[in-house]
Order: sequence, then C-alpha cells, then structure tokens
Amino acid sequence: MSTHENPDVSWAPPAPRRTLSPWLLRLPILAASGAAMFFFIMAGVVGFYQLQYEGLIYPGVSSQGMDLGGVAPQDAFSNLSITFTYPETAVFTFRDGDRYWQVSAADLGVSLDAAYTADAAYLVGRTGNLFIDLQQQLDAWLNGAPVPPRVVYDETRAAVMLRDIARQIDKTMQNAAVHIDRDSMRAAAAGSVVGRELLIRPTLDLIRAEVLNLNGAEIPLVVEETSPHIWDTTAVAEDINKLLAAPLKLYIKNPKPGDPEQPWIVSTQAMLDMLVIDEVPDADGAHLEARLNPEAIRLYLENLAPALAVETADARFVFDDAAGTLTPILDSVNGRQLNVDATLAAISQASFAGLHEVPLIFTEIIPTVHSGASAADLGITERVAQATTYFSGSSAVRMTNIEVAASRFHGLVVAPGQEFSFNQYLGDVSAETGFEEGLIIYNGRTVTGVGGGVCQVSTTAFQAAFYAGYPVTERYPHGYRVSYYETGEGAGMDATVFEPLVDLKFINDTPYYLLIETYFNAAKATLTFKFYSTGMNREIVKEGPFTSNVTPHGPPVYEVNAALRSGQRRQVDYAVNGADVTVRRLVYQDGRLLRTDIFTSHYLPWQAVIQVAPGEVPGQ
Repeated sequence: MSTHENPDVSWAPPAPRRTLSPWLLRLPILAASGAAMFFFIMAGVVGFYQLQYEGLIYPGVSSQGMDLGGVAPQDAFSNLSITFTYPETAVFTFRDGDRYWQVSAADLGVSLDAAYTADAAYLVGRTGNLFIDLQQQLDAWLNGAPVPPRVVYDETRAAVMLRDIARQIDKTMQNAAVHIDRDSMRAAAAGSVVGRELLIRPTLDLIRAEVLNLNGAEIPLVVEETSPHIWDTTAVAEDINKLLAAPLKLYIKNPKPGDPEQPWIVSTQAMLDMLVIDEVPDADGAHLEARLNPEAIRLYLENLAPALAVETADARFVFDDAAGTLTPILDSVNGRQLNVDATLAAISQASFAGLHEVPLIFTEIIPTVHSGASAADLGITERVAQATTYFSGSSAVRMTNIEVAASRFHGLVVAPGQEFSFNQYLGDVSAETGFEEGLIIYNGRTVTGVGGGVCQVSTTAFQAAFYAGYPVTERYPHGYRVSYYETGEGAGMDATVFEPLVDLKFINDTPYYLLIETYFNAAKATLTFKFYSTGMNREIVKEGPFTSNVTPHGPPVYEVNAALRSGQRRQVDYAVNGADVTVRRLVYQDGRLLRTDIFTSHYLPWQAVIQVAPGEVPGQ
C-alpha cells in the first residue's frame, strides 16, 4: 500500500491564542446598564405624561377642527356646544316645482351630542391596554386624532315637518265631472284635478344622506302624481243643457179624428229624472256621455201606447149574385200601433240636439180584408148557406133589438181558419148602443132587460152555420122552448147568447173567406142570414129533431105587481112543456161523410106567469 500526498496542501503551525482586553470585557455590562437607564428614564417620561394629562384629553385630539388636547371633558363639552353650529347654520331647501320651503338642520331634528363627543375625545389613548394606549397617544401627538362629532338626527321631527308641507302639496285626484243645479236646471262642467301625494319615506331617505355628511342641501320633494282618466266634461254639460232647455213635446204628425188631446208634455224635471251619464273609455282614458234611460222612456211610451192604438177594421161588403162581385158598404180602417223603439230613438236623438218637439212614430197595420179586395182575392164566389127565422107577434121593442143586432153582422168577412164569435161582433148591448129595454130570458126567468130579441139573431146565425157545415165550437140552448125559434126548423135549433159567459162560436174550416149578409124584414117578420164563400162540394143532412123526456108544465103562477090596478092582469110567461131534444147533422164533402155532429138541448117545463094587482092572487 502506498501513500499519496496532496501537493496543494501544506502544513502550517497553529496561530498563537489571543486574549480580550479588560475594557472590552466590560462592554456588555455597560450596555445593559445603559438600556436599564434609558428604560427607567422613558418610564419616567411616560409616567410623567400620564400624570400630566390625567383627567385631560391627550394632545392632538380634535373634533370638527377644534383642538381639544389638554382640555377636561367638561370643558370640551362646553366648547363643542358653543362652536358646533351645523344644526343652526345648515339650510335645507325643499323644492316642489317653483315652490320651496327652507328650514335649518335643527328644525329637522339634527343636534350635536356634545357629551358623547367629549367623552369620545377623552377616551382616545385610554383603552386600558398600555401598549395600544401609548401607541394612540403617540399617534395623536405626532399626527393628530380627529374625533368625529356625534350628530343626533330625530327623524320623527323631520317627518312631522314633511307632513306639514304635505298639507300644502297633497291633492286628491278628481276626474272631471258635471254638476246639475235642479233649481236652475243648468249643468256645469267641473274640471279635473291631478292627484298629488308627498311621499314621506323616500324624502326622509334623501334628508338622511345629507345629514350624515353634515351638509345642507336642496332636496327635491318626492311627489307621486295620479292623473285623472276623465279630463274634461264641457261637451257633456252642453248636451245636458240642450236637453233641459225646454220641456219635451210629443205629438202626432197626422192626427186622426178621435185621437187624444195633444201634445204630451214631458217636463224638464221628468227629463232630468230619466237622465243617465255614462263613463265611456277612449284613447285618452275616458269621457262622459249623456243619454236618456231607455227603460224609463219605454215605460212612459208603453203607458201612452194603448190610448193611441187604432184597431184595424176590415171592410164590409155585399155580394152581387148576378155579377159575382163584391161591393164595399163600409171601408176598411188601417190600424196603427205606437212604435216604441223608433219613438224612443227619435226622442234620444232629438233631445241632445236641442230639439224639443218630437213626432210619435207609428207602425201602420193594413187589414187583410181591405176595401179594394175583390171576390176572387177572397174566394167569395157563391152563396153556400142561408137561414131564415120568424118573429111574428114580437113587440116593437123586440123587433128594434133584432134589427140593431142583425146590423152588426151585415157585410162581415170571416177569414179562413178563423173562429167566429157572435159576442165579439155584437159588441156592447146597452141603450147607448141602440138597444131597447124589453123581455129577456135571464137565470131561468123571463124578465125585463135591455136587448130582448138578440137571441133571434144568434139563432139565425147558428142555423146558417149549421147548413154551411162549419164546425160549431160553442152553442147553448135556451132554458125553455120559445115558439119564435121553432117555426120552420123545429125544436133544438136555437142558440142563446149572454155576454160574457154564453156565446155562439163556429170555425170557418175552409181555405176561403166567408161573407155574412143579414136581412131584416119587418113586414114579413123575418130575419135572414146569407153566407157567401166558395162551395166545398158539401152536402148537409139534418136528422131530427128527436124529442124525449117530455115534462108537462105546471099550473099558472101568479105574481103581485103593485103597478097594476084592480082587475088588471099581465101575462109575462107562457106555459110550455119541458123536453130533451136531439138534432144530428151529417156533413158530406165530395160524397164522403166528413163529420157527424150531435146538438142536444134540455128544456125545462115552464109555467105561465101572470101578474095581478095586490090582493087579487087567486086562492088567497
């Protein structure tokens, strides 16, 4: 094994050992002693500083530019109270358009809490932590420590002030309206008002922002506006004044004889009561329109209508047997009805146009059987039935009544399918309509009354309808047999009438009109009904009368009549036996039996009734 030696490494003898001088050995001791001395001095300085400002605000502390260092808190309170003038000098201007209100910050409830601010200044450097306290004290001495003043803002006072201002600003929104004075009957337009409301909360928020910055400011009041949707009512007021300028006059443009007295006056007060004002939407919101209440006008017109109505009246004719033509004997009458809807529209249109006279509007009704109708038009081409009854021995009064009643049916035309009512065409039976007082059968008795003899006419009409083959829908026999009605046809062919319960009715069951002619012959004591139409190739077969259950009449009945003198007698009823009578009618058409009708009559036995003077009743 060989040993290699590093030629770059050489050996050197060890350096000699050095020793420190005594002075250097004392330096740490001196440094420690100096540090202790410095600390002791600084502690003294700090202690002296603390003692010097005990109960006083440390130097460098200020508020709102006022140096409070070395001042006791109570003195700082006094100084701050005097020098902090923001609440009194800061001006707030509230503006609403060209109106404004100026108040101080103090008026809004702004004030300085001087005690709190002085205490806050005193507490700078007095946290209780020595290190932090010394740091704050040093920082205040070197750089200053401004303490912000504590400003109190009583928002309640500001809100009260804003509410006072709101009383001058706030307005309730009002739509334009129209007012009517009932004394003067004049309408006036009332203008619209834009609604305005001062919004307290948003405005308080604006005030708070400026107060926090200790600024005065001009503050636009936060006002919410509500626009009306009806801006103007001038036009509707003018329309109403046109309506109420004068009463409304309604009249008939072409009056007829017998029309009611006119015009009809609708007062302005009544027109006002009918007035309706509607709100109508439009592009700008809405507007008002005046109109008359259609239901009120309709009720008025409907109450007026019955007196203005004119019933149609068919023409009446006689038939020329030789020529086969009709000759009018009574012209037709056009009917009319008040056209309520059309009149209502005319009134509404005229009233607001300033027109105060309005003609009533009528609907004309043309009768089917008019004066110009021909025999061919109506299908009246031949006589289809005829009946004659006899009234020989009748009193003059009875004959007059027969003639008057028969005249009501002369020339009458009955439409196809129409039900003929004897009482309808007979009309009122009274002295005022030409009838006279005589003997009539009423409630099972022969008594004095108006219209005796009318049943002669109804009986004749019944017999004509019988032989024309028309269906008879209502017929009543008399209470007892009457000789007038049995001459010719025999019993069971009579028909009594008494308005309104007892009537004679039959139906024209053909497609042709029926013309009735009546002929009264006083000399021969006959009444004849002639029926004209178009024959239906009918044949009428009468079977009967068949009599059964004959009941003999009783002895005469005597009645006292104080108007009779001694020895006078008056027979008012004649004896007749009672019986049940049946008559059958067979109606053939084109040789085939079309219908079989049975007419039954129940006649009571009737005693003679003789009136005598008082005290002369036989057997008494």
